[in-house]
Amino acid sequence: MINATINGVPVEVAPGTTILDAARKAHVKIPTLCKHPDLEATGACGICIVKVNNTGKMLRSCCTPIDDGMDILTETPEIVEVRRGVLELTLSRHPNECLTCLRNQNCELQALAADFGMTGSELPSVVPDLPLDTSTRSIVLDPRKCVLCGRCITVCQQHQNVWALSFLNRGFKTRIAAAGDIPLADSPCVRCGQCSAHCPTGAIVEYDETVDVWNRLQDPDAYCVVQIAPAVRVAVGEAFGFPMGANLTGKIYASLRRMGFKAVFDTNFGADLTIIEEAAEFKSRLLEGTGALPLITSCCPGWVDFMEKFHGDMIDHFSSCKSPHEMVGVLSKTYYAEKMGIDPARIFVVSVMPCTAKKSEIIRSKEMSSSGYQDVDVSLTTREFARMIKQSGIDFVGIPEEQPDHMLGAYTGAGTIFGATGGVMEAALRTAHYYVTGEDAPRVDFEMTRGLKGVKEGKLTVAGKEIRVAVAHGLANVEQVLEKVRTAREAGEELPYHFIEVMACAGGCVGGGGQPYGATNELRTKRAAGLYQEDQAGLWRCSHHNPYIKELYADFLGDIGSHKAHDLLHTGYQVLPEYKR
Repeated sequence: MINATINGVPVEVAPGTTILDAARKAHVKIPTLCKHPDLEATGACGICIVKVNNTGKMLRSCCTPIDDGMDILTETPEIVEVRRGVLELTLSRHPNECLTCLRNQNCELQALAADFGMTGSELPSVVPDLPLDTSTRSIVLDPRKCVLCGRCITVCQQHQNVWALSFLNRGFKTRIAAAGDIPLADSPCVRCGQCSAHCPTGAIVEYDETVDVWNRLQDPDAYCVVQIAPAVRVAVGEAFGFPMGANLTGKIYASLRRMGFKAVFDTNFGADLTIIEEAAEFKSRLLEGTGALPLITSCCPGWVDFMEKFHGDMIDHFSSCKSPHEMVGVLSKTYYAEKMGIDPARIFVVSVMPCTAKKSEIIRSKEMSSSGYQDVDVSLTTREFARMIKQSGIDFVGIPEEQPDHMLGAYTGAGTIFGATGGVMEAALRTAHYYVTGEDAPRVDFEMTRGLKGVKEGKLTVAGKEIRVAVAHGLANVEQVLEKVRTAREAGEELPYHFIEVMACAGGCVGGGGQPYGATNELRTKRAAGLYQEDQAGLWRCSHHNPYIKELYADFLGDIGSHKAHDLLHTGYQVLPEYKR
């Protein structure tokens, strides 16, 4: 163990512990800007400077291991002066646009400026004259607000293995941009939004569409309907002071009605429907050989984009099922419109998602307009939804809970757990077991799929047949799973898996790129726990038990996997270039 002192307080920590982490153990707060709990420290900003009293050296605490016998000072006037100087330099090349920035009151740089009382500067403003990049229509890159912390590059390159972002130029002209200095939409970017989720300022934010939604809510000719994703219900409360993972489904329904939506649906219904179609697809491939194994889930648009760009040889393995919110979208303009006698041309569908990639998904192919209209008109992130609640003046803390419109809003616990990594797999196994055996599994909790390990593997026996599964989250973790499949396929050996789930974001949708800021593994775990608690408490826990799904097939779709179901609920894929030329 390492023994040292920090501001005179003795600390004992394991070898390799940084000064920053040792200080936290001693209840000493050292300010940071570039450091994020998810990422390796780079020491880029210099705000976390401390002094080693033994030697007189000043070191960056986030990336310096503490040594035995060190006497660290963190609170002296000299150190405060150095930190103020670093902050003043950073602010000199940052635009003074806090009041019109989406990160206003939720910006790490702004918080530091407030803590240090930065009311003015003697340094000249040298804000770079650089254009916005809105080309993806999912995320917005504003390089003028970049503090060169490198978080976005680290998460894009190391955690996602996408390599869409990089630093360009050197010295004072260094800036963040898409690789090759091309529009972000022409780069390998998969719109996952993890860059925006990890950015400390407003340099990368979601493409805001709240004004469009408000305008349609005021349009007397528009019939506005809305749906909420599983992960939204356990995250939006963070914007209103609720504990991490608090499940606020009923308050969300009530708030959406107060805003003026004519019908409030739930994407969990679409998740149940996805499972019905996907489990049937899996059974058909497994027992009848109708398609390639392993079957790979397709609910995550960031993963779909990644697969089409980097792993086109896996297209035959992909489930043809649309994502749950797209299923609810197309049914809103067909089944619901028919039942309610509403002209589908008037229906305006809004999805509230934890995801920035959903903004791109809604126009990704012609199948996203299977109703004859664009099936989902706008996809909002959880962050945008939280702003709308605040703009409307709704007392979100005090508002009484309400129910959804059950036609496309009733759901099972299986639909709820879609929001956590492994949830899609667990939900699919519950129903696949029923399809193969005609009976529910004796135990529907498949805990081998749960948790934050990057790749989870497991096996179970169904009707005497061993089923091997894998769950990966965070795109960099996908490579090892797919490589196992390729190696076995090329060698003519038995495949390592029958079923694979992939989610682009760490933790699955609970850690999505459009969720409230500050996601760490602790937060992802608590959000997921909120979903599993609802699953445990639910009246129905398997998608095939949902009576409203049964009614949908009986009254509208016909048989599972029918021609009509295929036309409305399924899609296709194509190989895409990494770079558009």
